[in-house]
Amino acid sequence: MEKIILYYKFVPVSDPEMTRLWQIELCKNLGLKGRIIVSKQGINGTLGGNLESLKVYKSAMNASGVFRGIQYKWSEGRADDFPKVSVKVKDELVTFRAADEISINENGVVGGGKHLKPKQLHKLLEERGEDVVFFDGRNKHEAMIGKFKDAVVPEVETSRDFLKEIEDSKYDEIKDKPVVTYCTGGIRCEVLSALMKNRGFKEVYQMDGGIVKYGETYGGEGEWEGKLHVFDGRMVTQFSNDAEDIGECIHCSGKTSQFLNCANKQCNKLVLVCEICADDDLCETCVVNKSLTRR
Repeated sequence: MEKIILYYKFVPVSDPEMTRLWQIELCKNLGLKGRIIVSKQGINGTLGGNLESLKVYKSAMNASGVFRGIQYKWSEGRADDFPKVSVKVKDELVTFRAADEISINENGVVGGGKHLKPKQLHKLLEERGEDVVFFDGRNKHEAMIGKFKDAVVPEVETSRDFLKEIEDSKYDEIKDKPVVTYCTGGIRCEVLSALMKNRGFKEVYQMDGGIVKYGETYGGEGEWEGKLHVFDGRMVTQFSNDAEDIGECIHCSGKTSQFLNCANKQCNKLVLVCEICADDDLCETCVVNKSLTRR
């Protein structure tokens, strides 16, 4: 049996390069594939492989001391959903370009939003009702196929766009409301929630364990709608067999959750295309350019 694990931990890492070499050797010896980022801020990984090998990996991480106690999110998948094992050292675990603003200690990100487990989130919704604002901490294309009900979806293409985005005055009206940030596994919100608090958002929470942990808890029920975009060979995953398609095909507007890369290799942009239109997998811009070229 094979599985995929998603995890992260913000913790000071004294020697990221040595950690990188250790991780490469560990993963190769266990036959694991995936992507790992190491930084002075901590570690972030997605790995696929044999269930027993993943358990050995988890034990090795706990034995290291510095990475003890990580919360692992388990999902369906396999090693071949990744081309290889890749371990890289970067300045930030998530590239917000805010390394100088974010402080890390043994307990994680300093000054981040309050963690809410899925059931605690529902309790907040019961107590505060419509005042609660869901704030998507992902890139806007991820929200096309799945999001929390009535969530605010920022106009960002990458995490690097968030700093400018959250400084926009259009968000002033929600700065006094309870704001719940969320992302795939929780890591982006660790940083985003701190950046939002630094910019005047007064009551900021973050989904503990991210969308993945919420889906594990509530399946197809609850406040989540649609499916979940993931950054591996699966592209999309879902929490129940009856999960709805809320995305729209760029060609016919039919409902879909299927992401394809634009057929123009120089573009390679992710596009939503339904099965009927799958042979026409150019993005909107390349479709227009192709039409102009023909003229």
